[in-house]
Amino acid sequence: MCTEPKLLLLDEPSSGLNLEETEDMAFWIQDIQNELGISVLMVEHDMTLVSKVSDRVLAMNQGEVLATGTPREVQDDPGVIEAYLGSVEDVSTLRRVMA
Repeated sequence: MCTEPKLLLLDEPSSGLNLEETEDMAFWIQDIQNELGISVLMVEHDMTLVSKVSDRVLAMNQGEVLATGTPREVQDDPGVIEAYLGSVEDVSTLRRVMA
């Protein structure tokens, strides 16, 4: 941070962290973005963290781009759902059961 970067690359920053530590990580990332004006490029699988700190998300599977957009748009994309969670029908059923 002392070299005043314009971009910070984070690779799995919440790996191995518990819930409280992940919440702290989200705060620090947002602080870096908002207070210091640094763009953050993050590779992360924790969608709770991704959703809290990201304006745009790009989802990939085996090197192929599946979807880009807001965190909600990407989470709702049928190709992303199928690649990571199973069929769209299975996820729709699960959402109805959990509601």
